[in-house]
Amino acid sequence: MRTYTKGTPDSEMIQSLALCAVLCTQLIGAKYTPDWASLDSRPLPEWYDEAKFGIFIHWGVFSVPAFGSEWFWWYWRGALNPSYIEYMIKNYPPGFTYEDFAPDFHAEFFEPDQWAAILEASGAKYVVLTTKHHEGFTNWGSPNSWNWNSVDVGPHRDLVGDLGVAIRKKSLHYGLYNSLYEWFHPLYLSDKKSGFKTQVYVENKLMPELHNLVTRYKPDLIWSDGDWEAPDTYWNSTQFLAWLYNESPVKDVVVTNDRWGAGCYCKHGGYYNCADKYTPGQLPKHKWEKCQSVDKYSWGYRKNMVLSDLMDLPSIIKDMVYTVALGGNYLLNVGPTADGMIPPVFEERLRSIGDWMKINGEAIYATKPWKVQAENATVPVWYTSKGSTVYAIFTTNPKQYTFQLSTPVTSDKTVVTLLGNPEPLKWAPLHLSGLVVLVPDLPDSPAQAWTLKLDGVN
Repeated sequence: MRTYTKGTPDSEMIQSLALCAVLCTQLIGAKYTPDWASLDSRPLPEWYDEAKFGIFIHWGVFSVPAFGSEWFWWYWRGALNPSYIEYMIKNYPPGFTYEDFAPDFHAEFFEPDQWAAILEASGAKYVVLTTKHHEGFTNWGSPNSWNWNSVDVGPHRDLVGDLGVAIRKKSLHYGLYNSLYEWFHPLYLSDKKSGFKTQVYVENKLMPELHNLVTRYKPDLIWSDGDWEAPDTYWNSTQFLAWLYNESPVKDVVVTNDRWGAGCYCKHGGYYNCADKYTPGQLPKHKWEKCQSVDKYSWGYRKNMVLSDLMDLPSIIKDMVYTVALGGNYLLNVGPTADGMIPPVFEERLRSIGDWMKINGEAIYATKPWKVQAENATVPVWYTSKGSTVYAIFTTNPKQYTFQLSTPVTSDKTVVTLLGNPEPLKWAPLHLSGLVVLVPDLPDSPAQAWTLKLDGVN
């Protein structure tokens, strides 16, 4: 008979209690505490890594002046940039304020189903809309942004809700961008003046709006931004994320990024954005996303953009392939006009990406980085993989009939095909690893990118 001395439980009893705790946690569901050690331990919902490709949409009052960038108000009234001041003097009467742009944000041609059809045609699996940029204007009827929202002024409609319904009819995931700070909000400026020792803006504006967004629209992704002026303790980021992961209506599916306070990016959060247009030089250890814009100089629509300012299709595909090969997701931005149109040149880019993805998408969606991400083969090659299948994507036409890969280890069961052509290609092994493939004339590709599929390689 085993006896227990009070205060000194034996090892078997401790193990039993520990096992019980684990099982109870699994049955009840993990509870995350409002600290980074706990929040960072949350597994990333699988849908996000499988999606690989999304579309970013920057749309707001800044789409009305449509000059310079979506930071128009700041450059005009904050930084006092001479070119922005000159633009206003030449085109608007004295005394015109930024708020006066809002009534001209009509969105009269905004057709959510038409947008959703274009976005689906791109091959994207998720869409992220700006609900509120740094200007503070909300694209839904926020009860905490009186007369500075899309229901009270301008479009007089719920842009966030209308697009969300259309996006979900296409079975795409819906994400919402939200800026933590607002350049000229008096409550924020007051908190800033105190050295962020007060949190009046956070308690009365930011947090009520974030909770409203989540409970009303149930986003699959929250893309946080505008965090860098204050620490996460000012923004109450960890408290919000603990609620989001434990209690919110999207607690099991929602994905978040890493912009939750000064010093957080590339360190804390769900997946990492790090800096805008972040491009790592090697395979990161943590899931990441590259946000990129078709317009190389702005995220919002610009009336004065010219064709040479835009990424062409081969550049976009090459950028996407590089990102996915290194384990990242690719979020490509377009800026609609104030009247609610996706400019035809952006639509052309999106539909062309979709045409390439119809043939090559299996080398992108739901893939994993391979043991080697790239090699200088006959031409430079980027690798992705699914189980024992390896994809070799090349963005230069080799203009010859033999194609040499040095890394894959083949067997007598290896089969090589060119995506888009089901006929197996002839190949021969090299000495210890690698192979030489006899390739046919490559089909015309506006994207200038092709994929070899290697089944049954080590």
